[in-house]
This record gives sequence, C-alpha cells and structure tokens, in this order.
Amino acid sequence: MAFARMVFPNLPVRDLPRTKAFFTALGFSYNPQFTDDNAAALIINETTSVMLLKEEYFKTFTTRPLGDPQTHTQVLLALSCESREEVDRMVQTALANGGSPAMPAQDMGFMYGWSFYDPEGHHWEVFFMNPDFVMPAA
Repeated sequence: MAFARMVFPNLPVRDLPRTKAFFTALGFSYNPQFTDDNAAALIINETTSVMLLKEEYFKTFTTRPLGDPQTHTQVLLALSCESREEVDRMVQTALANGGSPAMPAQDMGFMYGWSFYDPEGHHWEVFFMNPDFVMPAA
C-alpha cells in the first residue's frame, strides 16, 4: 500500500469555541486526541485535518507577526464537495451560522464554486468539479 501523505493546515483563531461551533454546524467533527483548550483538529477526511489554534498558542510556532484575516487574506482553503447542491448547502449553512460572503458563486461548466469567510475571517472556497472532466495526475 502506498504511503498516504497527511496534511494539517494550521489557522490562528481568536475564539476557539465559536469557531468549533461554526464548523460543527457545517457537519464537521474533531479528533479528540488533538483537541483541547488551545487547539482543535477539524477532520476533513482520513488524511487531512485543519488545526484551529488559539492565536496565543499559534504564535508559539512562528517568529513572524500574525496577519489579521479580517483585513488581509492569509490563505485560500479549497474544499471539494460531491455535488453542486452540496456546495450551495455548505455555503448557505456557513452564512446562516456566522460566516460572511466572500466571492459570488461561479459556474464554469465543468466546475462550480462559491466561497465564504468563517467567523474568524479565513477564506474558504467550496467547489464541485465534474469527475468526468478531471484527468488523473501523471
């Protein structure tokens, strides 16, 4: 079996309980082994989790100053969905639970996407790509 590389993007957050509640409302869960008062491991799938770290704790991992996601884009997090309907549901749920609009929905035929800012200001791109269009990686 091939090695499955794991990915753990880390995001600083000011209000960890609010952020956890927001993503729980979107249908996500957390790995309790890596979730405590300073951090929460938001499970995306078997090999990807987003680490939500309180700002004070996040600062222990870097010597650079933190940018403010309310005024500056730090990262675009792209999250695939199984259908256009799931994209719409997720963004509508995000907006109804404290998120705010980022970019308008875009329909490119083979791909459909829409985006939101989470309550901390991080930019999430939610998209569906027609699997018949996607070419396998070389």
